[in-house]
Amino acid sequence: MADVAQRAGVSGQTVSRVVNDSPRVDPATRARVEDAMAQLGYRPHRAARALRTGRTHTIGLVVSTLASVGNSRMLQAVADAAAPRGYALTVVTAGDAEGLAQAFERLRDQGVDGAIVLNEATATARRTDGPAGLALVVVDSPPDERFVVLQSDHEAGAVAATDHLIGLGHATVWHLAGPEDSYASAERERGWRAALEGAGLVVPPLFRGDWTAASGHSAGAALASRPDVTAVFVANDQMALGLLRALADAGRRVPSDVSVVGFDDIADAAEYLPPLTTVRQDFDALGERAVDALIDAIDGGSPKTDVVPTRLVVRESSARR
Repeated sequence: MADVAQRAGVSGQTVSRVVNDSPRVDPATRARVEDAMAQLGYRPHRAARALRTGRTHTIGLVVSTLASVGNSRMLQAVADAAAPRGYALTVVTAGDAEGLAQAFERLRDQGVDGAIVLNEATATARRTDGPAGLALVVVDSPPDERFVVLQSDHEAGAVAATDHLIGLGHATVWHLAGPEDSYASAERERGWRAALEGAGLVVPPLFRGDWTAASGHSAGAALASRPDVTAVFVANDQMALGLLRALADAGRRVPSDVSVVGFDDIADAAEYLPPLTTVRQDFDALGERAVDALIDAIDGGSPKTDVVPTRLVVRESSARR
């Protein structure tokens, strides 16, 4: 740092302010210091800075699996939001309460400043006391006074999907739901039921999958065998892909025989055959809000709940009855 100060013709305190991104530095002086740092190959020592500030500028991310598109998309969104804010990312997996406790211990051992818990892992987080002294943001959970909660508006998205199919003249809308222990799945099922009941329509039997295309195909075979099924709202796009194949196998055409609406609007949804009508989750906004909320919690902010809107994207898999 002294070498940088000498090269730039400034004090060591000025170099320190530039390194710590203080606003109390003239832009021309900042540029001169940054140029000197580049010439000398100077980089702040992360471990030394952590000892001085008590922060590592590292965020933990806890997931149950990275096999699902939603989890992978959220991981990318969090990583994209963390980097420009000066935070690195450490990812751990946890499948049950014991695994979650071990995941938190590993994150504490690595000195993370806080952690974000994603999707299915949140159900386990709600059954634990949480990691003492570790700021926490939980994505997709009911409000909880112990930590910051961030949600997509799953229920409103499901209502919009179901209302869309009702508006196309279908007598009722069937539902292929996600896993029972998923908060997102439960909220999407709640919206589906509320829309049908609000329209005075019969709520048909529920079918359930595990978010995978294979489970969508398995449940889809049973749905395809019923001639009274003319509209299906599917709890995610991967299961909708399996359902589309099952309908094709049974000779049921989409959308002329059966209309299908998914949820998530994954990158490939517009390339399905036919292109999939679906509910878009704003994963980029979720990632940004999760990182900003965690940084606020690290700085001592109070627990709160934030809801990110969803919206229906109409394509070619749904049509008037």
